[in-house]
Amino acid sequence: MKKSQQGGMDRRSFLKMSGAVGLGAAAVMGAPAVASAQSEKHTPAKDYGEKIDAYSHILPKKYKEAIFEKMKKTSYYYEADSVRPALFDLDVRFRGMDKVPGLRQVLTPGAPPLEYVASPKDAVDMARMANDEMAELVDKYPNRFVAAVACLPLNDVDASIREAERAVKDLKFKGIQMFTSINGKPLDSPEFLGIYEKMAQYDLPIWIHPAKDRNIPDYPGEEESKYALFLAFAWPYETTLAMSRLVFSGILEKYPNLKCITHHCGGMLPAFYKRVALAPPGMKTGDIQKLTRPPLDYFKRFYADTVMGGNIPALMAGHDFFGIDQLLFASDYPYPGGAQQGEAAMIAVIKSVEQMPVGDADKVKMFSRNTRRILKLA
Repeated sequence: MKKSQQGGMDRRSFLKMSGAVGLGAAAVMGAPAVASAQSEKHTPAKDYGEKIDAYSHILPKKYKEAIFEKMKKTSYYYEADSVRPALFDLDVRFRGMDKVPGLRQVLTPGAPPLEYVASPKDAVDMARMANDEMAELVDKYPNRFVAAVACLPLNDVDASIREAERAVKDLKFKGIQMFTSINGKPLDSPEFLGIYEKMAQYDLPIWIHPAKDRNIPDYPGEEESKYALFLAFAWPYETTLAMSRLVFSGILEKYPNLKCITHHCGGMLPAFYKRVALAPPGMKTGDIQKLTRPPLDYFKRFYADTVMGGNIPALMAGHDFFGIDQLLFASDYPYPGGAQQGEAAMIAVIKSVEQMPVGDADKVKMFSRNTRRILKLA
Protein backbone atom coordinates (compact mmCIF):
# COMPACT_ATOMS: atom_id res chain seq x y z
CA MET A 1 0.00 0.00 0.00
CA LYS A 2 1.30 3.44 -0.88
CA LYS A 3 2.27 5.74 1.92
CA SER A 4 0.58 9.13 2.18
CA GLN A 5 2.25 12.36 3.24
CA GLN A 6 0.49 12.32 6.61
CA GLY A 7 3.47 11.52 8.81
CA GLY A 8 4.38 8.38 6.85
CA MET A 9 1.07 6.61 7.60
CA ASP A 10 -0.78 4.67 4.98
CA ARG A 11 -4.13 6.16 4.02
CA ARG A 12 -6.19 3.54 5.86
CA SER A 13 -4.32 4.02 9.11
CA PHE A 14 -4.55 7.80 8.87
CA LEU A 15 -8.29 7.79 8.28
CA LYS A 16 -8.79 5.30 11.09
CA MET A 17 -6.83 7.54 13.45
CA SER A 18 -8.70 10.62 12.30
CA GLY A 19 -12.14 9.25 13.11
CA ALA A 20 -15.34 10.31 11.43
CA VAL A 21 -16.27 13.80 10.35
CA GLY A 22 -17.33 14.29 13.98
CA LEU A 23 -19.62 17.25 14.59
CA GLY A 24 -19.65 18.46 10.97
CA ALA A 25 -23.04 18.82 9.37
CA ALA A 26 -24.90 17.64 12.47
CA ALA A 27 -23.58 20.59 14.44
CA VAL A 28 -24.28 23.01 11.62
CA MET A 29 -27.83 21.80 11.17
CA GLY A 30 -28.68 21.89 14.86
CA ALA A 31 -28.63 18.16 15.55
CA PRO A 32 -27.00 16.99 18.80
CA ALA A 33 -23.25 17.25 18.44
CA VAL A 34 -21.58 13.97 19.29
CA ALA A 35 -17.84 13.62 19.35
CA SER A 36 -16.45 10.48 17.77
CA ALA A 37 -15.50 7.57 19.99
CA GLN A 38 -11.93 8.10 18.85
CA SER A 39 -12.03 11.67 20.16
CA GLU A 40 -13.64 10.66 23.45
CA LYS A 41 -10.84 8.22 24.20
CA HIS A 42 -8.11 10.66 23.27
CA THR A 43 -5.96 12.09 26.05
CA PRO A 44 -3.46 14.58 24.70
CA ALA A 45 0.10 13.67 25.58
CA LYS A 46 1.22 17.27 25.28
CA ASP A 47 0.20 20.55 26.84
CA TYR A 48 0.20 23.09 24.03
CA GLY A 49 -0.24 25.98 26.44
CA GLU A 50 -2.37 28.99 25.63
CA LYS A 51 -5.26 28.47 23.22
CA ILE A 52 -6.55 31.61 21.51
CA ASP A 53 -9.93 31.09 19.87
CA ALA A 54 -9.61 33.43 16.88
CA TYR A 55 -13.26 33.23 15.81
CA SER A 56 -15.53 33.33 18.85
CA HIS A 57 -18.83 35.18 18.59
CA ILE A 58 -20.61 37.42 21.06
CA LEU A 59 -23.70 39.62 21.27
CA PRO A 60 -23.05 42.08 24.11
CA LYS A 61 -26.20 42.63 26.15
CA LYS A 62 -27.28 46.10 25.02
CA TYR A 63 -26.46 45.32 21.41
CA LYS A 64 -28.26 41.98 21.67
CA GLU A 65 -31.44 43.68 22.88
CA ALA A 66 -31.25 46.24 20.08
CA ILE A 67 -30.66 43.75 17.28
CA PHE A 68 -33.28 41.31 18.58
CA GLU A 69 -35.80 44.13 18.37
CA LYS A 70 -34.76 44.76 14.76
CA MET A 71 -35.14 41.08 13.82
CA LYS A 72 -38.76 41.05 15.07
CA LYS A 73 -38.65 37.28 15.68
CA THR A 74 -38.91 36.54 11.97
CA SER A 75 -35.33 35.80 11.00
CA TYR A 76 -33.43 32.52 11.12
CA TYR A 77 -30.80 34.41 13.06
CA TYR A 78 -33.28 35.21 15.82
CA GLU A 79 -33.93 31.51 16.26
CA ALA A 80 -30.23 30.63 16.17
CA ASP A 81 -29.22 33.32 18.65
CA SER A 82 -32.07 32.76 21.09
CA VAL A 83 -31.01 29.18 21.91
CA ARG A 84 -27.36 30.09 22.52
CA PRO A 85 -27.23 31.98 25.82
CA ALA A 86 -23.42 32.01 25.81
CA LEU A 87 -23.69 34.70 23.13
CA PHE A 88 -24.88 37.22 25.71
CA ASP A 89 -24.69 35.59 29.17
CA LEU A 90 -21.14 35.84 30.50
CA ASP A 91 -21.73 33.33 33.30
CA VAL A 92 -22.70 30.68 30.75
CA ARG A 93 -19.78 31.66 28.55
CA PHE A 94 -17.22 31.52 31.34
CA ARG A 95 -18.44 28.10 32.52
CA GLY A 96 -17.87 26.79 29.02
CA MET A 97 -14.44 28.38 28.77
CA ASP A 98 -13.42 26.92 32.13
CA LYS A 99 -13.60 23.46 30.60
CA VAL A 100 -10.51 24.26 28.52
CA PRO A 101 -7.42 25.29 30.50
CA GLY A 102 -5.57 28.21 28.95
CA LEU A 103 -8.46 29.23 26.67
CA ARG A 104 -8.81 32.88 25.68
CA GLN A 105 -11.02 34.36 22.98
CA VAL A 106 -10.98 36.98 20.25
CA LEU A 107 -14.47 38.52 20.32
CA THR A 108 -16.19 38.81 16.95
CA PRO A 109 -19.76 40.09 16.45
CA GLY A 110 -22.45 37.43 16.25
CA ALA A 111 -25.02 37.12 13.49
CA PRO A 112 -26.94 38.58 11.79
CA PRO A 113 -24.99 41.03 9.66
CA LEU A 114 -25.99 44.41 11.05
CA GLU A 115 -26.78 45.79 7.61
CA TYR A 116 -29.34 43.01 7.07
CA VAL A 117 -31.68 44.27 9.76
CA ALA A 118 -30.96 47.96 10.43
CA SER A 119 -31.24 51.13 8.37
CA PRO A 120 -27.97 52.94 7.66
CA LYS A 121 -28.70 55.50 10.40
CA ASP A 122 -29.60 52.89 13.01
CA ALA A 123 -26.69 50.67 11.96
CA VAL A 124 -24.19 53.46 12.71
CA ASP A 125 -25.47 53.82 16.27
CA MET A 126 -25.73 50.08 16.85
CA ALA A 127 -22.20 49.40 15.59
CA ARG A 128 -20.83 51.96 18.05
CA MET A 129 -22.86 50.33 20.81
CA ALA A 130 -21.52 46.86 20.01
CA ASN A 131 -17.93 48.03 19.77
CA ASP A 132 -18.07 50.03 22.98
CA GLU A 133 -19.45 47.02 24.82
CA MET A 134 -16.84 44.64 23.41
CA ALA A 135 -14.09 47.10 24.34
CA GLU A 136 -15.38 47.14 27.91
CA LEU A 137 -15.32 43.35 28.05
CA VAL A 138 -11.73 43.12 26.79
CA ASP A 139 -10.69 45.74 29.33
CA LYS A 140 -12.57 44.11 32.21
CA TYR A 141 -11.66 40.48 31.47
CA PRO A 142 -8.16 40.47 29.92
CA ASN A 143 -7.58 36.89 31.06
CA ARG A 144 -10.65 35.80 29.07
CA PHE A 145 -10.55 38.02 26.00
CA VAL A 146 -7.34 38.96 24.21
CA ALA A 147 -8.89 41.25 21.59
CA ALA A 148 -12.07 42.30 19.80
CA VAL A 149 -13.09 42.72 16.16
CA ALA A 150 -15.16 45.69 15.04
CA CYS A 151 -18.78 45.55 13.98
CA LEU A 152 -19.35 47.95 11.08
CA PRO A 153 -22.48 49.59 9.58
CA LEU A 154 -21.61 48.35 6.10
CA ASN A 155 -24.73 49.83 4.47
CA ASP A 156 -22.93 53.15 5.01
CA VAL A 157 -19.36 52.75 3.76
CA ASP A 158 -18.12 56.18 4.82
CA ALA A 159 -19.47 55.60 8.33
CA SER A 160 -17.84 52.15 8.31
CA ILE A 161 -14.43 53.66 7.57
CA ARG A 162 -14.88 56.17 10.40
CA GLU A 163 -15.95 53.42 12.80
CA ALA A 164 -13.02 51.23 11.78
CA GLU A 165 -10.69 54.15 12.54
CA ARG A 166 -12.30 54.68 15.95
CA ALA A 167 -12.25 50.98 16.77
CA VAL A 168 -8.56 50.57 15.91
CA LYS A 169 -7.21 53.88 17.21
CA ASP A 170 -9.39 54.52 20.25
CA LEU A 171 -10.67 51.10 21.27
CA LYS A 172 -7.50 49.20 20.30
CA PHE A 173 -9.39 46.62 18.26
CA LYS A 174 -7.41 44.19 16.13
CA GLY A 175 -9.48 44.13 12.97
CA ILE A 176 -12.97 44.28 11.47
CA GLN A 177 -15.60 41.78 10.41
CA MET A 178 -17.28 41.71 7.00
CA PHE A 179 -19.72 39.18 5.63
CA THR A 180 -19.32 37.45 2.28
CA SER A 181 -21.80 39.82 0.68
CA ILE A 182 -23.14 43.16 1.86
CA ASN A 183 -26.89 43.17 1.30
CA GLY A 184 -26.30 41.24 -1.91
CA LYS A 185 -23.28 43.27 -3.05
CA PRO A 186 -20.06 41.29 -3.66
CA LEU A 187 -16.93 42.16 -1.71
CA ASP A 188 -15.14 43.35 -4.84
CA SER A 189 -17.65 46.17 -5.36
CA PRO A 190 -15.65 49.39 -5.87
CA GLU A 191 -17.47 51.12 -3.00
CA PHE A 192 -15.65 48.90 -0.47
CA LEU A 193 -12.14 49.76 -1.66
CA GLY A 194 -11.78 52.44 1.00
CA ILE A 195 -12.28 49.83 3.70
CA TYR A 196 -9.57 47.60 2.23
CA GLU A 197 -7.20 50.54 1.89
CA LYS A 198 -7.75 51.46 5.54
CA MET A 199 -7.17 47.92 6.83
CA ALA A 200 -4.08 47.55 4.64
CA GLN A 201 -2.74 50.75 6.22
CA TYR A 202 -3.37 49.36 9.69
CA ASP A 203 -1.91 45.98 8.71
CA LEU A 204 -4.74 44.30 10.61
CA PRO A 205 -7.04 41.53 9.35
CA ILE A 206 -10.58 41.38 8.07
CA TRP A 207 -12.60 38.48 9.44
CA ILE A 208 -14.73 37.21 6.53
CA HIS A 209 -17.88 35.43 7.66
CA PRO A 210 -20.30 33.57 5.36
CA ALA A 211 -23.87 34.78 5.13
CA LYS A 212 -26.85 33.38 3.30
CA ASP A 213 -30.24 33.36 4.96
CA ARG A 214 -32.87 30.67 4.82
CA ASN A 215 -35.21 32.91 2.83
CA ILE A 216 -32.96 32.66 -0.24
CA PRO A 217 -34.11 29.46 -2.02
CA ASP A 218 -31.77 26.93 -3.56
CA TYR A 219 -33.97 26.44 -6.63
CA PRO A 220 -36.36 28.68 -8.58
CA GLY A 221 -39.99 28.23 -7.60
CA GLU A 222 -39.25 27.52 -3.93
CA GLU A 223 -39.72 29.99 -1.11
CA GLU A 224 -36.73 29.12 1.04
CA SER A 225 -33.69 26.89 1.36
CA LYS A 226 -34.79 23.47 2.54
CA TYR A 227 -33.21 21.15 5.11
CA ALA A 228 -30.89 23.90 6.42
CA LEU A 229 -28.66 23.35 3.38
CA PHE A 230 -27.98 27.09 3.23
CA LEU A 231 -25.92 26.52 6.38
CA ALA A 232 -24.34 23.17 5.64
CA PHE A 233 -23.17 23.83 2.10
CA ALA A 234 -24.08 27.33 0.88
CA TRP A 235 -21.97 29.01 3.56
CA PRO A 236 -18.68 27.32 2.57
CA TYR A 237 -19.51 28.16 -1.05
CA GLU A 238 -20.19 31.79 -0.12
CA THR A 239 -16.78 31.97 1.55
CA THR A 240 -15.06 30.49 -1.50
CA LEU A 241 -16.91 32.84 -3.83
CA ALA A 242 -15.95 35.90 -1.77
CA MET A 243 -12.29 34.83 -1.69
CA SER A 244 -12.32 34.35 -5.45
CA ARG A 245 -13.82 37.77 -6.09
CA LEU A 246 -11.11 39.40 -3.98
CA VAL A 247 -8.44 37.53 -5.95
CA PHE A 248 -9.68 37.80 -9.54
CA SER A 249 -10.82 41.41 -9.17
CA GLY A 250 -7.25 42.38 -8.38
CA ILE A 251 -8.00 43.65 -4.85
CA LEU A 252 -5.30 41.47 -3.29
CA GLU A 253 -2.96 42.66 -6.04
CA LYS A 254 -3.80 46.28 -5.25
CA TYR A 255 -3.33 45.80 -1.49
CA PRO A 256 -0.50 43.29 -1.12
CA ASN A 257 -0.49 43.30 2.67
CA LEU A 258 -4.27 42.99 3.10
CA LYS A 259 -5.02 40.17 5.55
CA CYS A 260 -8.27 38.18 5.52
CA ILE A 261 -9.27 35.42 7.93
CA THR A 262 -11.69 32.91 6.40
CA HIS A 263 -14.15 30.75 8.30
CA HIS A 264 -14.40 26.95 7.97
CA CYS A 265 -10.79 26.50 6.88
CA GLY A 266 -11.14 28.47 3.67
CA GLY A 267 -14.45 26.99 2.58
CA MET A 268 -14.18 24.78 -0.51
CA LEU A 269 -10.76 25.98 -1.56
CA PRO A 270 -8.49 23.28 -0.02
CA ALA A 271 -10.49 20.55 -1.77
CA PHE A 272 -11.10 22.31 -5.09
CA TYR A 273 -8.12 24.63 -5.56
CA LYS A 274 -7.02 22.88 -8.74
CA ARG A 275 -10.24 24.03 -10.37
CA VAL A 276 -9.11 27.63 -9.97
CA ALA A 277 -5.43 27.05 -10.77
CA LEU A 278 -6.21 28.16 -14.31
CA ALA A 279 -8.95 30.45 -15.54
CA PRO A 280 -12.07 28.39 -16.32
CA PRO A 281 -12.70 27.92 -20.06
CA GLY A 282 -15.80 30.11 -19.99
CA MET A 283 -14.12 33.07 -18.35
CA LYS A 284 -13.70 36.15 -20.50
CA THR A 285 -10.29 37.81 -20.54
CA GLY A 286 -11.80 41.08 -19.36
CA ASP A 287 -13.23 39.38 -16.28
CA ILE A 288 -9.79 39.18 -14.68
CA GLN A 289 -7.71 42.17 -13.71
CA LYS A 290 -4.06 41.91 -14.65
CA LEU A 291 -2.40 39.83 -11.95
CA THR A 292 1.37 39.76 -11.63
CA ARG A 293 1.38 36.29 -10.08
CA PRO A 294 -0.55 33.03 -10.58
CA PRO A 295 -4.03 33.14 -8.97
CA LEU A 296 -3.17 30.45 -6.42
CA ASP A 297 -0.43 32.65 -4.98
CA TYR A 298 -3.12 35.12 -3.92
CA PHE A 299 -5.42 32.41 -2.54
CA LYS A 300 -2.59 31.16 -0.35
CA ARG A 301 -2.43 34.57 1.33
CA PHE A 302 -5.73 34.00 3.08
CA TYR A 303 -5.75 32.81 6.67
CA ALA A 304 -7.98 29.86 7.51
CA ASP A 305 -9.48 28.79 10.82
CA THR A 306 -10.00 25.28 12.23
CA VAL A 307 -13.80 25.33 12.37
CA MET A 308 -14.37 21.97 10.68
CA GLY A 309 -16.34 20.12 13.37
CA GLY A 310 -13.43 17.91 14.34
CA ASN A 311 -12.70 16.69 10.80
CA ILE A 312 -8.96 15.98 10.81
CA PRO A 313 -8.56 15.07 7.10
CA ALA A 314 -10.25 18.38 6.22
CA LEU A 315 -7.85 20.25 8.50
CA MET A 316 -4.93 18.48 6.84
CA ALA A 317 -6.23 19.59 3.44
CA GLY A 318 -6.23 23.16 4.76
CA HIS A 319 -2.75 22.64 6.17
CA ASP A 320 -1.50 21.30 2.85
CA PHE A 321 -2.92 24.23 0.87
CA PHE A 322 -2.43 27.26 3.12
CA GLY A 323 0.62 26.15 5.12
CA ILE A 324 1.05 26.09 8.87
CA ASP A 325 1.67 29.82 9.23
CA GLN A 326 -1.79 30.62 7.84
CA LEU A 327 -3.85 28.34 10.12
CA LEU A 328 -5.57 29.73 13.23
CA PHE A 329 -7.31 27.76 15.95
CA ALA A 330 -10.96 28.80 16.21
CA SER A 331 -14.17 27.11 17.33
CA ASP A 332 -17.06 29.35 16.15
CA TYR A 333 -18.24 29.29 19.78
CA PRO A 334 -21.05 29.15 20.74
CA TYR A 335 -22.86 28.46 17.45
CA PRO A 336 -22.03 24.82 16.62
CA GLY A 337 -24.12 22.37 18.61
CA GLY A 338 -26.61 24.81 20.07
CA ALA A 339 -27.27 25.47 23.74
CA GLN A 340 -26.62 21.92 24.92
CA GLN A 341 -23.54 21.05 22.87
CA GLY A 342 -21.60 24.29 22.42
CA GLU A 343 -18.80 23.22 24.74
CA ALA A 344 -18.64 19.75 23.21
CA ALA A 345 -18.30 21.27 19.75
CA MET A 346 -15.49 23.53 20.93
CA ILE A 347 -13.65 20.65 22.60
CA ALA A 348 -14.03 18.50 19.48
CA VAL A 349 -12.26 21.19 17.44
CA ILE A 350 -9.47 21.38 20.02
CA LYS A 351 -8.99 17.61 19.98
CA SER A 352 -8.90 17.57 16.20
CA VAL A 353 -6.04 20.09 16.21
CA GLU A 354 -4.25 18.09 18.90
CA GLN A 355 -4.53 14.93 16.78
CA MET A 356 -3.35 16.42 13.50
CA PRO A 357 -0.26 14.51 12.28
CA VAL A 358 2.02 17.55 12.47
CA GLY A 359 4.77 18.52 14.90
CA ASP A 360 4.20 20.01 18.34
CA ALA A 361 5.70 23.34 17.28
CA ASP A 362 3.15 23.57 14.47
CA LYS A 363 0.29 22.93 16.89
CA VAL A 364 1.54 25.70 19.16
CA LYS A 365 1.53 27.98 16.11
CA MET A 366 -2.09 27.11 15.36
CA PHE A 367 -3.27 27.37 18.95
CA SER A 368 -1.75 30.77 19.72
CA ARG A 369 1.38 32.03 18.00
CA ASN A 370 -0.06 32.64 14.54
CA THR A 371 -2.94 34.64 16.01
CA ARG A 372 -0.60 36.63 18.25
CA ARG A 373 1.56 37.44 15.23
CA ILE A 374 -1.07 38.68 12.85
CA LEU A 375 -3.05 40.54 15.54
CA LYS A 376 0.15 42.10 16.89
CA LEU A 377 -0.60 40.94 20.41
CA ALA A 378 2.11 41.47 23.01
